[in-house]
Amino acid sequence: MLDHFTNLGLRTTAPEKDLLRRLARTKAVLFDWDGVFNDGFKDAEGGSPFSEVGSMGVNLLRFALWLRNGSLPKAAVITGQHNPYSERFAQRERLHGVYMGFTNKPEAFDAFLKQHGLEADEVAFFFDDVLDLPVAKRCGLRIVIGSPVTAWLVEQAIARGEVDLVTANSGGDNGLREATDAVIALLGNGADVIEHRTAYSETYQRYLSERQAVIPEVVRNPR
Repeated sequence: MLDHFTNLGLRTTAPEKDLLRRLARTKAVLFDWDGVFNDGFKDAEGGSPFSEVGSMGVNLLRFALWLRNGSLPKAAVITGQHNPYSERFAQRERLHGVYMGFTNKPEAFDAFLKQHGLEADEVAFFFDDVLDLPVAKRCGLRIVIGSPVTAWLVEQAIARGEVDLVTANSGGDNGLREATDAVIALLGNGADVIEHRTAYSETYQRYLSERQAVIPEVVRNPR
């Protein structure tokens, strides 16, 4: 299922059957922001933007999980900074939540799990750096957005058993889209996802109606 991606540099740390076992329990998708949706650089106000390529990937992955599970997967961003771009993205894409200002990310992760009645191993987590590892350790499927400058850190995380997939592309090169497409490929329903989306079918419109009914929870850590 992943041959196309691994031929282009995607790394896996486990056989596909193990990845599929982890993915089978996935009911939620969780994203770090800086270095995942972008290259990690910030403007003078501390903001960092997102790519429409990555945005589409997130939407298609949520649709793919909706098709498989018959319900909308929970979705959220956890970021260490108060970032207006991440809030804008969460509002536009109708994520279930955005947790900002959490340098101790397990605090936000526990709140997300409690809010939605989830177990940690039901979450697929997309991340890129050291502050994310305490959350990655607990999640069911862990996808690192790779980068040459974090190669050593990624090797340490692999040795610690906290990584399942490592993208070939960085956040600044749309590594998030590589990651979401790879997970859709693992789900095995990519052809249906593309067909429904391009046709704007009734099935896709039902999904979109459910997605648009979500009211994002914006949590700002004052500390």
